[in-house]
Amino acid sequence: MANPLRDFIKDHRANVAMIFAVAAVPVTFITGMGVDYTLAVDRQVQLNAAADAAALSAITPSMMTQPNAAAQTMAVNTFNAQASQIGGITYQASAVNVAVATASGKRTVNVSYTAASTNIFPTVLGSSQIPISGSSQSTGGQAPNIDFYLLLDDSPSMAIAATQAGINTMVANTSKQGGCAFGCHESHPASDNLGNPGGEDNYALARALGVPLRMDLVSQAAANLMTTAQTSEIANNAAYRMAIYTFDQSFNTIQTLTSSLSTAQTKAATVALKEVYDNNYLTSGNDNSDTDTNYDAGMSGINSAMPAPGSGTSVPGDKPQAVLFLVTDGVEDEMVSGSRQQSLMSNSWCKTIKARGIRIAVLYTAYLPLPTNSWYNQYISPFQPNIASTLQACASPGLYYQVTTGGDISAALANLFQYAVQSAYLSK
Repeated sequence: MANPLRDFIKDHRANVAMIFAVAAVPVTFITGMGVDYTLAVDRQVQLNAAADAAALSAITPSMMTQPNAAAQTMAVNTFNAQASQIGGITYQASAVNVAVATASGKRTVNVSYTAASTNIFPTVLGSSQIPISGSSQSTGGQAPNIDFYLLLDDSPSMAIAATQAGINTMVANTSKQGGCAFGCHESHPASDNLGNPGGEDNYALARALGVPLRMDLVSQAAANLMTTAQTSEIANNAAYRMAIYTFDQSFNTIQTLTSSLSTAQTKAATVALKEVYDNNYLTSGNDNSDTDTNYDAGMSGINSAMPAPGSGTSVPGDKPQAVLFLVTDGVEDEMVSGSRQQSLMSNSWCKTIKARGIRIAVLYTAYLPLPTNSWYNQYISPFQPNIASTLQACASPGLYYQVTTGGDISAALANLFQYAVQSAYLSK
């Protein structure tokens, strides 16, 4: 009997089946647990969104005129309406708690909930449900008084044709330049031998061809913004002031801070492209090696132009809040240690300004890839994909907007303005 027993012990042919049988239990447990916990997390995210909506529903302009009890009912009803659409959860109405407090025209709303996510594999986890919970807080009140500072990029890169059709037209009519989509405005175009009719610069060429430039739309958008601000000022019963500046190789004042939005509108309409000097035309004081987008000059200049902000209340001694609107395509072009540098803008000034309690709203007029342009391919293309993320990092939370070629810059700037003046926000 010894030999058959020894042979059986040495036989490994059934090991795979034995190992699989042993491993099947933990594998099944881990799979079931992963599925149920993933579902629970997804359902919690949806319930958190419902809590956010509930908290905000209690501080809308219409609800701010209602007593706390009405705001509390609105928040509860909003949460229940959205939660009822989420499958796989159970909760009791008593498990939704809303606390509303209003003082000195400011209301704070706290929404919290407890619920349970139904498990698909109850026997695996030994439970039919996974408990989930969450909360949200919002605050709202009278719209604050705000000072707005517009800093507009008027450098040559903003001379790109405003639409794809315009770009195609410019490229087709500048073959001697290798195809250029920019309507750059030069003091002495003859020195650059552009090959345009009569030696004109690309700006004059664009005008002759009826091609609108991006800077034209930015100027119009800034003017239209004043109408939006006037309407919002009346609707919110707030006081707004506007200031307008541009930057290129330097920082330029178009309109200092004024409460006359109609005056600011007139000045905004005058904003135009910076006239540039070509590097081949060297005269005293004019040789900047074609660098025309100095963010350091622009941001340091606007930082000095903006006094310390306040809370924006009408309490005697308080000052308006401050919001900086930066409209740009995000490409820096300036002299660094004696050499021309084209690169992403540095966010150091953004951090400095935000640290002063001034919000920054950024409208990115997207820098369009121009593969037909050799200069773009060599100097801009390597970092062009990172422009958007750099500008978004400069902006305050929720105050970044991007508009592409052919997009409505006026609508984009108006939308960004509304985000900035919105008095209600989630605080947790």
